[in-house]
Amino acid sequence: MPTITFIDAQGAARSVQAECGQSLMTAARANDVPGIDADCGGMCACATCHVYVDTEFLSQLPAPGDGEEALLEFVDKAQPNSRLACQICVTEVLKGMIVRTPSSQR
Repeated sequence: MPTITFIDAQGAARSVQAECGQSLMTAARANDVPGIDADCGGMCACATCHVYVDTEFLSQLPAPGDGEEALLEFVDKAQPNSRLACQICVTEVLKGMIVRTPSSQR
């Protein structure tokens, strides 16, 4: 199981074990990671699982789909490394990945 580290807006880090095949959002919710609201339950409909992916791992991810790109246009403080955690499938390649949560998901 890959270990993923979530760092919140205040700098507190939490490392979690994520199962391959599950979404990053599901792993965060299963481990009570603060800052991942996931209001739509992972349906790519709300953008409340917005995260900033460490640039080292961006190239390891598939490009965002049209739905994800459309939602990211409306998030506060979007950055080039912004992604939706519900759209990131955990694989062994992501072992050690660091993601940061924004100060707010609204």
